[in-house]
Amino acid sequence: MSVRCKANRRSLLRQAVVFGTWPLAAALCGDRLRLAGSSKLDVVSLANAQSAWPNKPLRMLIAFPPGGPTDIVSRVIAAELSRLLGQQVLVENRPGAGGNLGAEQAARAAADGYTLFYNTSAITIAPALYSKLNYDPQKDFATVGLAATVPLVLVINPQVPAKNLREFVDWAKSRKGQINYGSSGSGTITHLAAAQLAKDAGFVATHVPYKGSAPGMVDLASGQVQFMVDTINSTLPMIREGRLRAIAVATSKRSSVLPELPTIAESLIPGFEMSAWQGLVVPSGTPPAIIARLNTELQKVLASSEVRSKLLATGTEILGGTPEQYNQFMQSELRRFAQLAREAGAQID
Repeated sequence: MSVRCKANRRSLLRQAVVFGTWPLAAALCGDRLRLAGSSKLDVVSLANAQSAWPNKPLRMLIAFPPGGPTDIVSRVIAAELSRLLGQQVLVENRPGAGGNLGAEQAARAAADGYTLFYNTSAITIAPALYSKLNYDPQKDFATVGLAATVPLVLVINPQVPAKNLREFVDWAKSRKGQINYGSSGSGTITHLAAAQLAKDAGFVATHVPYKGSAPGMVDLASGQVQFMVDTINSTLPMIREGRLRAIAVATSKRSSVLPELPTIAESLIPGFEMSAWQGLVVPSGTPPAIIARLNTELQKVLASSEVRSKLLATGTEILGGTPEQYNQFMQSELRRFAQLAREAGAQID
């Protein structure tokens, strides 16, 4: 067997299995084409197994704890995906290390279509925060499709004398750096969004990171910090109770849940846009036919009236799209967050 065939035999075998091109693969590399010493009968068995995919339950890894915004949305999607695939999609929470623990486990999983990773913007922020990662978001995952985005909202302490973004920025500038903002943690989307807002609006504020959004919002309501930029489903209860004052949304369009709130872009800073997006990826090397099937079913999930009703009620916006579109989006987010993290000084190790 040539060196070229040895280098390409895994790729050729995968194509043979998924697309039925065994004769072509054999012609290119001869009848010695093998995978880890398997016989041709083993290859046929593997092809039959993949043609029946899925024939057992799947697992969907989540890199965050139960009950949070990502967990809530992922479980709605997993339930409908289970119905469409005819197999249970079991959600497994793997929180820790800012989302890196779950990402590492997903990256190391078998590329057989039975492990899904419901990822977030955290996966494109991590390379800018950590000098050493045990996974590569560009090489270790194959994109399936964008699922949803959770709008970010600028919320302030009700005692701050501002009813709109212009008034808030003027007040912040008058404080000459004597204000604090909270976030769900250093380097999170909530940190970078607030830092970007301060930079673009031209005022100085001190970052106070918390272990999650909830303790930060408690301190915001009591006046320990003066503003936060956090997810709409995290802030909505306290906004409705009057404990926080919502000023503007950070997305490119207004929220369906708080339609009276203007966007930051339309209020003061043209082009400002930041959101906590979510999507589905699988380990790199997963057969293209399985990725295509997953994308098809994901689009059906997102088009479901029941799913849309549940998600929109929480302020979550439905996305969707092809694997290629998601891949391009992730590449642009990696570049954007690398720059934002540098500007915010958000380096963890």
